[in-house]
Amino acid sequence: MPAASTASSALDPREDPARRRRRGLAPAGNAGIGVLIAVALAALGAPTVAPRNPLAQHLADRLMSPGTRGPHGEVFWLGTDGLGRDALSRLIYGARASLAVAGLAVACSGALGLFLGLTAGYYRGWVGAVVMRVVDLVLSIPFLLIAIAVVAALGPGLEHTVLVLGLTRWPRYARVAFAQTLAGRSREFVEAARALGGTDVRVMLRHVLPEVLPSIVVVGTLEIGLMIVYEAALSFLGLGVQPPTPSWGNMLADGRAYLATGWWLATFPGLAIMVTVLGANLLGDAVRDRLDPRVR
Repeated sequence: MPAASTASSALDPREDPARRRRRGLAPAGNAGIGVLIAVALAALGAPTVAPRNPLAQHLADRLMSPGTRGPHGEVFWLGTDGLGRDALSRLIYGARASLAVAGLAVACSGALGLFLGLTAGYYRGWVGAVVMRVVDLVLSIPFLLIAIAVVAALGPGLEHTVLVLGLTRWPRYARVAFAQTLAGRSREFVEAARALGGTDVRVMLRHVLPEVLPSIVVVGTLEIGLMIVYEAALSFLGLGVQPPTPSWGNMLADGRAYLATGWWLATFPGLAIMVTVLGANLLGDAVRDRLDPRVR
């Protein structure tokens, strides 16, 4: 009976939110955090963790299969690519590009969407109408069209990949912030703060923003995995991170030419993307379950 009672309490939507947050994440969420921490540590410590220089070319060692020993006795655990570069080192350094783009894109798009959605929901009227029509306009433009336009105007690169993702993903945050602000604006403590002479900025930051922020955090955690996929897709198409800088996307693109003779060149970057995105999605689902009582 105690176990059943505990499980019932864990699924009770009327449970105090502070108590729900103190319980921590579900096991799947902890697994997701573990995956992301492992990938982040490998990326941050790449100069120490990576066994070789990811840009060093040795044509005599090209297309060695995983586990093969080189002429000097060194082991290439994930093999080498068509230019003799160590695949494991490139995979580790490639995590830097994927995580950097995902983190910066989520931060930029989240900040922009939160600001516009909060402003539109608080002031409503023509301000809200204009912002939400802009949201509809951006959502109607195909993602690749914006990517091609930005690359054509500014050129490919990591910072431009962040710009593309930031310009295309902020509407999702804006819609969530708009809806939450409309609901929070009409609450009694917000009306009381305005009646006591609080300025609009103070009321938004002190009273409305705390009500909106948990939902934005949930969207942000769910977006991390999507940003990793988008970065890989843009780099795969030649619109993102450019060679010789390693990225999981351009490693997949390089591996296309060797699917018959070097299966590992596309397999391991693909697995890295899959595992990292899975970890991000597990974390996002756990954060959503913890912060949003409506899913209980």
